[in-house]
Amino acid sequence: QMQLVESGGGLVQAGGSLRLSCAASGRTFSSYVMGWFRQAPGKERKFVASITGSGGNTYYADSVKGRFTISRDNAKNTVSLQMYSLKPEDTAVYYCAASSYWTQVAGSYDYWGQGTQVTVSS
Repeated sequence: QMQLVESGGGLVQAGGSLRLSCAASGRTFSSYVMGWFRQAPGKERKFVASITGSGGNTYYADSVKGRFTISRDNAKNTVSLQMYSLKPEDTAVYYCAASSYWTQVAGSYDYWGQGTQVTVSS
């Protein structure tokens, strides 16, 4: 089992920044691909960003490319999502997740955190 706990969400004005963090425990963190997903009210959960176990490769949804940066610290078992130039449409619950292989499909992630709310006001 792997436990994931997100933190760092909150309320921010459009154009502002937030940094989300996810702390992992329970299994060999560096062997897992880590991803961030988000879910707005009444909508399906969508992929945001992913990073390989070594941190050497990343992938972003087009909607956040150039504004968000995913990173990880395997020594601390954490993965982060730095968000800049936030827009009201970025408002959602953000989840971190772990997968044993490289994928951007939510259903292929094995472990999930409880989520953290990000609200961007206009």
